[in-house]
Amino acid sequence: MLFGAHVSAAGGHWKAPGYGAALGCEVIQFFSRPPQGWSAKPISDEDAEKFKLAMKEQGIQRAYVHAPYLINLASGNNRTRHGSISMLKDELARCSQLGVHAMMFHPGSAKEVGQEEGVKKVIEGLNKIMDGYEGSCRLLIEISAGAGAVMGDTFEELAAFIDGAERGKDIGICFDTQHAYASGYDLRTKAGVDDTFALFDKTIGLKKLVASHCNDSKVEFASHKDRHEHLGQGTMGQDAFKFIVQHPKLQHLDLILETPYEKEGEANDPRVADLELLKSFRS
Repeated sequence: MLFGAHVSAAGGHWKAPGYGAALGCEVIQFFSRPPQGWSAKPISDEDAEKFKLAMKEQGIQRAYVHAPYLINLASGNNRTRHGSISMLKDELARCSQLGVHAMMFHPGSAKEVGQEEGVKKVIEGLNKIMDGYEGSCRLLIEISAGAGAVMGDTFEELAAFIDGAERGKDIGICFDTQHAYASGYDLRTKAGVDDTFALFDKTIGLKKLVASHCNDSKVEFASHKDRHEHLGQGTMGQDAFKFIVQHPKLQHLDLILETPYEKEGEANDPRVADLELLKSFRS
């Protein structure tokens, strides 16, 4: 099990490994393009090599990319849905060029079409995204907090996406501790953690679980709100992360912080304490 954080890629993708190393990261996550934009500057072969070299020099073992937040595979708007498919296909190619291990995305909201039709549209989108894809970066669906008609907030729905997709065997899952907790999976006790991941294994399969965002929660259990907090400072409590780090069937996971910070390089960056806490549980 390796630990890391979402870091900035301001100034060039090759900057991200250095930002991560300064925090004590073993893995990193970043945006390869603006998180609220559709377009992106192409990645040159030179830039890709600079990124790979920086990964080696900084001792970062794996990198992940989070896709932009605009994506909605369940949208009733054809332009939005097809644009989301095109962006994810392009993002997978960019990530493969950089040597990124996996890319996670939020499937979107079924508010316009209803839940049943939303599931069908997400599966259709996954089929188009994976059609002909031969890159090295793995596509991950991230569990959501379940606000409104947002898709993917239950293990059953995530399983429906993967089982329904033609290349579902090639698609994995990104867990998120805060999202799962907000969706009604109680991680506050050892029994809760054991039960949650036993259910995940039965419903989806732990072999599909590649990484997890590691965040405490500003909001109460089953609130269906996406509000991240530093580890041990939210309503989940730090023991939740100890139980996850020490779980014998989760040792293959990479845990990635998405806890708040002001800017890279700030004095007393709170993510350093988060990472140190995780490492103390491992040791």
